[in-house]
Amino acid sequence: MIGALASAPFATPALAANSDDPLLFTYFGTGKDEATGLRFATSDDGLTFRTLGGGASYLRPEVGEAKLMRDPFLFRDAADDALWHLAWTTAWEGVTIGHATSRDLRRWSPQVALPVMASVAGTRNCWAPEAIWDATARHYVVFWSSTVTGRFPETEGTSETGYNHRLWYVKTRDFASFSAPQVLYDPGFSVIDGTFAQGPGGALHLIVKDETLHPPRKHLRSVAAAAPTGPFGPLSAPFTTSWVEGPMTATVRGETLCYWDVYLEGRWGAATTRDFVTWRDVSAALSMPKGARHGSLARVPRRLIEGLAEGPA
Repeated sequence: MIGALASAPFATPALAANSDDPLLFTYFGTGKDEATGLRFATSDDGLTFRTLGGGASYLRPEVGEAKLMRDPFLFRDAADDALWHLAWTTAWEGVTIGHATSRDLRRWSPQVALPVMASVAGTRNCWAPEAIWDATARHYVVFWSSTVTGRFPETEGTSETGYNHRLWYVKTRDFASFSAPQVLYDPGFSVIDGTFAQGPGGALHLIVKDETLHPPRKHLRSVAAAAPTGPFGPLSAPFTTSWVEGPMTATVRGETLCYWDVYLEGRWGAATTRDFVTWRDVSAALSMPKGARHGSLARVPRRLIEGLAEGPA
């Protein structure tokens, strides 16, 4: 049963509750910024974000099929809380995701293109990678969205330009060796931008974007998860309008705050919930960096924020 594992030990940086550490927003920008790399902004209240380093790049992408950096996801190492990992989309089309580590978020390890879908014939893309630590199984679950030609024919033609996504995943303990890729979540429609969030009592929820274009949906929905690889409960009703993407979450004042990119309008939206059933829109109070696109949130020690304020290394 979904509720039976509500207190199971899973963790992502965005799930940190009751923390006094500021939030760090890790993001990219559109156009040429896809190739220039990583941006940071910070917030103490979860609503007003200020850009760090004058909007400069803290890490320029050097790996992957197109050497882009889209959808950066920052997370703390499960064994070494002073080590941070970054995963990102390296290309619009390809079989890799990017990975690098840092202790101060200014100086980074050599970048690696992880060929997570190289063994799956027909893979078109690997978008919006994220990771969650499963402390029971003692491994990370790294997941992303991929279209694989010939898979899920029942929903072919429902998304743009032949895309037909599902969430895929691999397991790893060290980001050097990985299990074979498998489908993480198939809700019966084209789905992208999966992210995990934590609810009351530690209950785990997966938030996804319904990428269906015909008929147009393009909204966010959530589903309870017994563990990072399921089983998953029934889908919620949509809790956003259509034409949004890039959900990310943080615990703010005892509530789960979900943010999303209203990409056709060049702005962000946000709503809070205590039960993943009722949502309260707080978009009017939100202030995000101009031009910011899909990214992630983490609770980061203030001393690191102060270092980032000095600009890139």
